Amino acid sequence: MLKKQYHLGLEAGTDEAGRGCLAGPVTAAAVILKPDFKHPLLDDSKKLSATQREELKSIIETSALSFGVAHIAPEKIDEINILQASILAMHRALEKLEVPPEHILVDGNKFHPFRDIPYQCIVGGDGKYQNIAAASILAKTYRDAYMQSAAEKYPEYGWHRNKGYPTNQHREAIRLHGITPLHRKSFRLLPEQLEFGF
Repeated sequence: MLKKQYHLGLEAGTDEAGRGCLAGPVTAAAVILKPDFKHPLLDDSKKLSATQREELKSIIETSALSFGVAHIAPEKIDEINILQASILAMHRALEKLEVPPEHILVDGNKFHPFRDIPYQCIVGGDGKYQNIAAASILAKTYRDAYMQSAAEKYPEYGWHRNKGYPTNQHREAIRLHGITPLHRKSFRLLPEQLEFGF
């Protein structure tokens, strides 16, 4: 069973999705849950089906004290690297909270201070704390929706299925069609690291 909080008081959980993708943004969410919130399905987004994530997304959005979601574009990822872009996405998600948190729980082991608010990094936190799990679900569902929309413009890459992750189909499409403006040029897009010149 997930723990409610790490710290007493208003605590935001934050997590990102899409860090290992070849294309699309890295997306982060921040969530402050009500102290009495609980739901039997709530867990790390990777352990849930797409249907379960969508169900929980609606529940989280309507019952959270506050939540925020932010995308960082591929161009920015290429400029500052994926780790810094992930932290920037978390900061921007935290900035969107209408209720200022007194403490922040971060999934992972790297973070930069945000507005002098105390924080704690928790490796595997999305499987340990409710507020990080809720953030992982919002980050994943919002990013999936973004890639689903992008797939309509670039159908060759199978983003409606792979969401920009490095599947064999995605890499074969890069070989055949080259890259799009949504591809991360600083990433190893193909094992042989072909250069496309743009």
